[in-house]
Amino acid sequence: MHTLVFLSTRQVLQCQPAACQALPLLPRELFPLLFKVAFMDKKTVVLRELVHTWPFPLLSFQQLLQECAHCSRALLQERPSTESMQAVILGLTARLHTPETEAGTQPLCRKHALRVLDMTGLLDDGVEQDPGTMSMWDCTAAVARTCIAQQQGGTVEPGLDPIPVELLDAGCLRRVDLRFNNLGLRGLSVIIPHVARFQHLASLRLHYVHGDSRQPSVDGEDNFRYFLAQMGRFTCLRELSMGSSLLSGRLDQLLSTLQSPLESLELAFCALLPEDLRSLARSPHAVHLKKLDLSGNDLSGSQLEPFQGLLQAAAATLLHLELTECQLADTQLLATLPVLTRCASLRYLGLYGNPLSMAGLKELLRDSAAQAELRTVVHPFPVDCYEGLPWPPPASVLLEASINEEKFARVEAELHQLLLASGRAHVLWTTDIYGRLAADYFSL
Repeated sequence: MHTLVFLSTRQVLQCQPAACQALPLLPRELFPLLFKVAFMDKKTVVLRELVHTWPFPLLSFQQLLQECAHCSRALLQERPSTESMQAVILGLTARLHTPETEAGTQPLCRKHALRVLDMTGLLDDGVEQDPGTMSMWDCTAAVARTCIAQQQGGTVEPGLDPIPVELLDAGCLRRVDLRFNNLGLRGLSVIIPHVARFQHLASLRLHYVHGDSRQPSVDGEDNFRYFLAQMGRFTCLRELSMGSSLLSGRLDQLLSTLQSPLESLELAFCALLPEDLRSLARSPHAVHLKKLDLSGNDLSGSQLEPFQGLLQAAAATLLHLELTECQLADTQLLATLPVLTRCASLRYLGLYGNPLSMAGLKELLRDSAAQAELRTVVHPFPVDCYEGLPWPPPASVLLEASINEEKFARVEAELHQLLLASGRAHVLWTTDIYGRLAADYFSL
């Protein structure tokens, strides 16, 4: 069902040239619905002009393309059309090509209002899309090319899709996210000096920074040293994400270059060694950490004791702890519970993909009663619910093997009853890793 306002808006956009002429006369409160209808109906001329004259500081796809009071259709759950995405990018291009002096003299141009274009949140399931849609990587690359082309007078450096760092206000940017890129350490070493010009940058998210001390090379060593030197230029950094980076034996080198203590550190799948965990526990960062992600690092063997020392160091401040696929079985979990339960302010605990039994989960549930702030526990399917598991089971087996649905239903019911009996019905225990988005650092 659509509201009368929606139907009227759709009718207004039927004649795109007339609609564009009317935009300056319309109240800005209509712009969000105008954007959704234009995006939905592929009214590309209007869509481009909407972005060009957007009257708000933020243009967020997650806000504008969700189900709303006027239209129940959630465009976030559909692949974005190439036509609509290109229209948005062309609108961005038009904004970038409009000189500030010209924008100030044209009453119909609202260029000065838009500060953030957030194109995240769109469906991107990783499968091959049809020719009429765009993946999120295609969108990101297109925006980067648009901005860098403006910076370089219409040319793009081959093979490099950096973010438009030189076009942004150096005093305003708070986060740069370069995850899922193919730049490598050499490419990042080119980008990071430009990113370092943002004096108030608080969050930097990178992937695939390979500085493995066990496999050194001359070029790799030089690039890593240069990368570390550039990282030392950030004065306000509070969050650092280094997922899928080979940092074995190098974490101390990285952390010691930073000028300020981190409050959020993501080191998922970084092949950390015991000495890496020890150096982090001894570092000034540990006592300030609010969020820690060690997913994909094996914590079951010689890493367990230094991991426990790290938890002890961070216990007073830690709010969010992610330990997905860390090979923690009952023995390791029970040995860690005394220090884990000292994290009195912990709100989120992620344990998915670990070989825990129902007995281990019940012990965790009982002991975590002392953690009054705990609201979410993402736990694995208990090993009791699988048939014929090898031991210890690889994470890939736990993630892909079939479970006995009847057994797991009994597990869920028992966990729920234990929560009710302890007066903690408000605490969510779930196996849904996709429905529980990781807490954003800025929301902690």
